[in-house]
Formats: sequence, C-alpha cells, structure tokens
Amino acid sequence: MDLDDLPTPALVLDRAVLAANIERMNERMRRLGVPLRPHLKTAKSADVARLAIAGHPGGITVSTLHEADYFLERGFADITYAVGITPARLDAAAALRRRGADLKIITDDAGVGGAIAAHGASFAVLIEIDTGGSRGGVAPGGPELLEIARRLDGAPAVTLAGVLTHAGHSYDCRDETAMAMVAEDERAGAVMAADRLRAAGFPCPVVSVGSTPTATFARDLAGVTEARPGVYMFCDLFQAGIGVCGRGDIALDVLASVIGQRRDENLLLIDAGALALSKDRSTAQLADDCGFGLVRDALTGHPHDGLKVVSVHQEHGIVACQSPIPFESFPIGARVRVLPNHACMTGAAHDAYHVIEGGSEIIARWPRCNGW
Repeated sequence: MDLDDLPTPALVLDRAVLAANIERMNERMRRLGVPLRPHLKTAKSADVARLAIAGHPGGITVSTLHEADYFLERGFADITYAVGITPARLDAAAALRRRGADLKIITDDAGVGGAIAAHGASFAVLIEIDTGGSRGGVAPGGPELLEIARRLDGAPAVTLAGVLTHAGHSYDCRDETAMAMVAEDERAGAVMAADRLRAAGFPCPVVSVGSTPTATFARDLAGVTEARPGVYMFCDLFQAGIGVCGRGDIALDVLASVIGQRRDENLLLIDAGALALSKDRSTAQLADDCGFGLVRDALTGHPHDGLKVVSVHQEHGIVACQSPIPFESFPIGARVRVLPNHACMTGAAHDAYHVIEGGSEIIARWPRCNGW
C-alpha cells in the first residue's frame, strides 16, 4: 500500500526519522552515563517502545494505568506511572503488580502516602519533587519530603523507591543556555532530595529526571540514575521552534486530502481539522507561528513554502498562504501532509501509525493505545 491508497486523515510515521531521533538521544545519554526510561505518553505504541528501549535496561514510563496495562500485556514489566496516584487508583495499581508488573507509582502528598501504607498491597513508590515546574511535587528542601518518606517507609509492604521530577518549565526556554540551566536545576533538586532522604536513613535507589529539552541540553547528570524524555522520538513544530530539533527531525505528520478551494480568498480546505490535528497552538508563543500545522508534499515530505493550517473546525482545516496559492497543484482530492505543533496531542486522536521509511510506501501499521 502507498500513501495515495490511505483514507484520510491518517497518522503517518517515518521510521527512518524516528530511528535517527532515538539514536541521537541514546548517544547523549551514553555520553552522560545515564540510562533512559523513555516516556511513552507520546507514542503509546509497543512497536515504538521496542525501538526506544534498545540498549537500555528496558524500563518505560507511562501517563495512565491503561497504558501500563497495554504495555504489560505486550511484555513490558518495568513501568513507572508518572502521574500522582489517587487512593481510588490503588486497587488498579495493585492488580497490575499482582499480574507481574514492576509498577512504580508516585506521590507528593503525605495523606496519599498514608493511604498507600494502609492499603495492604505491595507498592513501590517514588516521591515527586518540584524542581521549578510548579506542577506536581514537593520542594527538595522542604519538610514534606521526609514526612512522606516516614509514612511510606514505615509500611512493611511498601518500598520507598526514590525520587522523580519533571522540569516542565524547560518548555518556556528559547535557547540552549537557558535549557541547560533548567537541566542543572532539575538535576540538582532531585539529587538534593535524594541526599536528604539517605541522610535521614531512608533508601533512595532511584533518582529520576526527565523532559526532552533538559535531556537534550543537560551538561552533567551526576547523581541521576535515569532520564525520562518522551517527545524526542517524534519531535514536533514546537520542539523545533525552541531549538531542540530541526523540522527535518519531525517523524510524525497527518496525511490529508484537499476537499475545497476558495480561490477568491486564497484558501484551501483539507479534511484534517481539530480532531485530526488537535487545537494545540503552542507555536503561537514563538517568533514563527505555525498556525495549526505546516503543509508539506504528501509523497516527498518537502515543505510547501508558506502553506499552513490557519484555522480548524471539527473535520475541516483551512490552509492559507501569504503568497498566491498555485491552485492547479492542489485539485480536489490531492494529498498533503501536515506537521503537528504537538505530537502528543495530534497522535491522541488516531488509533494507529501508518509507517513509511523515507518514501511513500507503507511498510507497517503500528497500533496505538488511547484513552484512560
């Protein structure tokens, strides 16, 4: 099958670009001496995961217990669920562990730590640390860290596995120096928390950090035991816009068909709208606003200069250009591909990747795990 044979919209993944992105991150981690525990919240695919863990211990990171179940069924047992656990999810987490998952859960709350301790099931727990992202986590130097540790370590069935942090504020940076500084803050905060736990007599074998910008630009990861970047596998227009990658490193896009021409307004209509592309507008923060995605040739992947999706409806994308559109090149039914602003959000609406390898021939179909 060829891209021309696919019904649209469809999610397209270039395996050659994916492999190059994975190897680039692998090489960085080899130089820094830290194994990867890749975050699969972007890919949500066992086929992608097998490529991403090659040469590493084999652990993965997920963002839902549904993902944990999906990956366990496909042979991935060493899993970190990197979203704060609630007491209502403890039964489901315990069930996964009984089925053989080496599942690690996280918390930043002493009350939840008490609920984990009182549950009675066997759990491995990481304490979440806030190293500047102001999302989840306790301060590395605050009293909450040791209080949570006391509640967890006092339960006979609970293992205090270590600490975990995510420098999400690295996405606010716009140059390599700033991202390197955030990476150092992330490392230093996680290591400080680990040192405090150990000094107080608690175990802390895992010191886990992770974001694609910080993993890309970290200069030193001394004291860190694993890194958890995720979107580096696919990259997207936002990552390219902040300097993490180039546009040629974007492995994922959406195949669409031209469904209308509005010549008097210099617009094209395509059948990839808000559901197929997402409404993510992260590049609006950047000097080069990419709208809802940039348009490129369906078969060659070469960019159509100036063409971008400027607005979306549920199933319609509106494509505009500053210069006159050569409408004869885009008849009704013509195919284009749209690079996404945010690969995670774009992928979430699709049930599978149609895999190519630098050309237009579809070499595989890789299912995705969606939902919660």
